[in-house]
Amino acid sequence: MSANLTKIAILISGRGSNMEAIVNAINSGKLGAKVCFVGSDNENAKGLQTAHDFGLKTLIFSYEESGGKNSSKIKAEEDLLRAIHENKAEWLILAGFMRILSKKIVKQMEGKVINIHPSLLPSFKGAHAIHDALLYGVKITGVTVHFVDEFVDSGKIIAQTAVEIEEDDSLESLSERIHKIEHSLYPETLSKLFVKECK
Repeated sequence: MSANLTKIAILISGRGSNMEAIVNAINSGKLGAKVCFVGSDNENAKGLQTAHDFGLKTLIFSYEESGGKNSSKIKAEEDLLRAIHENKAEWLILAGFMRILSKKIVKQMEGKVINIHPSLLPSFKGAHAIHDALLYGVKITGVTVHFVDEFVDSGKIIAQTAVEIEEDDSLESLSERIHKIEHSLYPETLSKLFVKECK
């Protein structure tokens, strides 16, 4: 059975709640995958401890080394690609990873890099999507799972779920409902992708 498991690497920058949801889905048998490693650009990311508690391999890819912004990103992505190849990861799953991957890494993993975003793309791209939706006054926002390209939140959409914004919603209450949807939609979508790939 284990030979049929899709090998994935997960990237995080913070608390890693979507990573945790994916691992829980794997452990419960709902998602046929194996996590090769959990990587982060932030050595203090809370999700790294969560991954460690799950018994998963964790790696740091530093984007903040000396030598200038571009050189540090190049080094970080070289290290990331090496880790993907060495650990034989077939898919790269972004779960709150707050970096824009370069064209080089997206091309090398073409069609195998997935992200989740807290809005109904193409609306409200970027790092503050929930806040922006509230500020703009829309009545419906949601969650999108999409393929990743070298641009910001612009890859082909795979799945979406709408979330109604209530009159008394705060950033915290809306975020909580959106994250709850994310934690179910992401593993479900990945499961369908991996099953489709095996057919």
